[in-house]
Amino acid sequence: MGLHMQVIIALLLGIKRNGHIFIGLILGVLIGFFFPKDSYPQVYNILNFIGQAFISIIQMVVLPLIVSAIIIGISNIGDSKQLAKFGSKMVLYYGIITIVAVSVAAFIALAIQPGLNAKGLVNPEIVQHIQGYVADALQYQKENMAQIFLELVPKNPFAALSEGKMIPIIAFVLIFAIALARTGEIARPLVSMFESVFAATMKVTDWIMYLAAPGIFALSATAVSTFGVGVFHNISKYVMAVLAALIVQFFIVYPTIMKIFSKVPVRKLYGAISEAIMVAFGTASSSATLPLTITCCEKRGISNKVCSFVLPLGATLNMDGTAIIQTISVIFLAQMYGVDLSPLLVCEIAFLALIASSTAAGIPGGGLITIALILNGIGLTPEQLAIGFSLLFAVERFTDMLRTICNVTSDAVVAAIIADNEGELNYELLNGQSAK
Repeated sequence: MGLHMQVIIALLLGIKRNGHIFIGLILGVLIGFFFPKDSYPQVYNILNFIGQAFISIIQMVVLPLIVSAIIIGISNIGDSKQLAKFGSKMVLYYGIITIVAVSVAAFIALAIQPGLNAKGLVNPEIVQHIQGYVADALQYQKENMAQIFLELVPKNPFAALSEGKMIPIIAFVLIFAIALARTGEIARPLVSMFESVFAATMKVTDWIMYLAAPGIFALSATAVSTFGVGVFHNISKYVMAVLAALIVQFFIVYPTIMKIFSKVPVRKLYGAISEAIMVAFGTASSSATLPLTITCCEKRGISNKVCSFVLPLGATLNMDGTAIIQTISVIFLAQMYGVDLSPLLVCEIAFLALIASSTAAGIPGGGLITIALILNGIGLTPEQLAIGFSLLFAVERFTDMLRTICNVTSDAVVAAIIADNEGELNYELLNGQSAK
């Protein structure tokens, strides 16, 4: 099947599986156009309430999702019999790919400056408030650097949880997860409990995604009702920045890393996982695509030993496509609200995106759910940036499907590199016209 046909199939699959989202977006644009805020304030207030409720419900699952994902991921690495052989390389390659991803995203976002297009959409008083809020937070960081490092490990983890202090929570959970991994079988019941928490949180998130259509309907309606249909022109640069970064990652970064660390032919690997790539685009979920990703890799020569270890952990912890979108989204919001993006702040955003992407669920909307972690790190909440968040959600479904392609592909790339390094790759199957 030709590449152009694969692209067409992927697009049709994406529209079919996410038709309710696209319908919600289109209806929202129409309602917003015919019921402008100034003429129909009551309609606007109802729609705004629905949109804000949707964002609040999403924030509700951030903490349990992050805590359980980190504990499960690190504990599984520590308990795996393959840790000595594959674990260190897996962490190294995933780390390199994600660091490059956030660097590429930050560079492109700073070059294109997508937020400047949308700068005029925000009330000047809100802009001034946000600028002051971030300035105070950064000033506090500069003047109290030693205290900030001390606060990274909370004296009372439960107090940090109740106050929603994300960075101290992450620090504590990382330490706790490493301890569980080193404890052995005696810690297994507790890890199992967090696996249950993660599964339940994923189910709640799945339910929340059923609300995506009315949520995006309301958010797009309020945006158009306030600013008119021209609002989509204002975020066109944001979409361009995301597309550019994902294209660089897919066509330049992955092939380069494979060339440096292995002998795996890029075109053969991409051909082997093309079906998984199409399903990734259609479902916008790396978790839903995981069984097919494993099947595609095993059929084309990557051993089950590597696939069963690397790919499930990758679907949980390796989200470089998500890291790209999170980095660009936060820079977009900062530019939109006129926040001064100092080199230190850009580095902080990129670092937090590394953490946030690793804790994002491999499901539709997973990337924007954990973006709250990055905003919290620079002293903001999604509620304070309500208008900007509404714009991001208006195009979230499209960008979500694209970032999932990168998430799934990078998992396969790392699995192929490790298989090559460890003699676990059958090149006859990989180079063959079809699996035997």
